[in-house]
Amino acid sequence: MTAPVPPLVHVDTGVRPITAAEFRTFQGLIHATAGIWLGDGKQALVTSRVARRVRELGLTTFSAYLERVTGEADGAERARLIEALCTHETQFFREPEQFEYLEGSLIPAWVQDAQAGLRSRALHLWSAACSSGEEAYSLAMSLLAHLPPAPVWDVEILATDLSARILRQARSGIWPIVRAAKIPPAYLRRFMRRGRGEQAGQFAAGPELRHVIRFAQVNLHEGPYPVEPRFDAIFCRNVLIYFEPEGRQRAHHHLVDRLVPGGELFLGHAETLQGGTDLVTRVRPTIYRRIAP
Repeated sequence: MTAPVPPLVHVDTGVRPITAAEFRTFQGLIHATAGIWLGDGKQALVTSRVARRVRELGLTTFSAYLERVTGEADGAERARLIEALCTHETQFFREPEQFEYLEGSLIPAWVQDAQAGLRSRALHLWSAACSSGEEAYSLAMSLLAHLPPAPVWDVEILATDLSARILRQARSGIWPIVRAAKIPPAYLRRFMRRGRGEQAGQFAAGPELRHVIRFAQVNLHEGPYPVEPRFDAIFCRNVLIYFEPEGRQRAHHHLVDRLVPGGELFLGHAETLQGGTDLVTRVRPTIYRRIAP
C-alpha cells in the first residue's frame, strides 16, 4: 500500500505547482538513476531546484518536463536533473581523525610491509563521490608528505563522482582561498599555489598533486564498479546515507569487492557497513579492513 503524501509545500517559481503524482515520478526517477531516495520532505527542494530548468526550456509544468526527461534517448537531460538535485558538500581534510589514522597508522604499516617484502611500493587509493575534489587532493597531500616520491613509491588516486560538472571543477584544482583554512600550513606551502592577477583570491593544486590523481565518472548505484585496479584504501564518505537500505548494502558489497586483501574502507562518521560484512573486520568506527583469504 502506498503511503499517503503529506500536503505539498507551495513554492512560487513561475511554474504550475507540482502535483503529488509528479513528485512521485521524480522520486522514482532519481532513485532508479542514482540510487538516491528523496523523502516526502524534499518536495520543496525538488520544486525550487527543478523549476529553473523547466523555465529555461520554455515549459510551464513539471509534467511537461518529465515527458522531456523520460522521452530522450541520450539521457542528457536526466543527467542535468541529477545535477540539480545533488548536494556536493565537502572540505579539505574532512573528518580529521581519519586522516590522523591514515598518516599515523596506515601509511607506516604500508612502509613497514614494503621494507619486509610483503607488498609492493605501488599504492592505489579511491576517493568515491569526490565532489569538487578536496578529499582526493587531501589524500594526495597526506601520501606525498609521508612517502618518498617515485620511483621509490608509485602513488595513484582515483577520484570519481556521478556528476560530470563537479568532476570538471575537481579536475581544475582551483578553489576560493577561504577553502584553504583546513589545510595544514606545511602542506599548503608545499603543495598549493596562490592565485595572482585574474586568479587573485583563489588557490590551486600544484603539479605534484595533479600528477597522482586521475578522474572518472562512476555511478555508485550501478555496481559492480568499472574501476581498476583493486585498492589499498577506499574513501566513500557521507554519500550512501542518501541510498535506501537495500541499495546501500549493495554499494557496500561492491566497494569491499574492490579492496585488496588487507585494504581498508573509510565511511562517513554517521555510517555503518551493511554489505560485505563477512569479508571485513572493523578496525575502528567507520573504518573496515578486508580480510586476507
